[in-house]
Amino acid sequence: MIHVAAIITARPGKRAELLETFEQVMPAVHREKGCVEYHPVVDVDGAGSAQTELGPDAYMVVEKWESIEDLHAHSASDHMVAFGKQAGHLVADRKIYILE
Repeated sequence: MIHVAAIITARPGKRAELLETFEQVMPAVHREKGCVEYHPVVDVDGAGSAQTELGPDAYMVVEKWESIEDLHAHSASDHMVAFGKQAGHLVADRKIYILE
């Protein structure tokens, strides 16, 4: 099982717009071969001092894939390439952690 934690930081004030665009591509991703889990998450308000916050402009995509090949196919899929072209101007930074 491949686990991915992708931290996406939007340009200031653009997280909501970026998440709207992201949510449009989610159904296609869920239909991909090997996709076990794929969804965005944001900070919980009032979680306490143990929390390290992503911040108001960031979200994390929590992903699980059956294999690294499935993840590579996801990254190269037409809908993800289109998402990058459509939403790329909204992204300030991204960090992708790929784990097993």
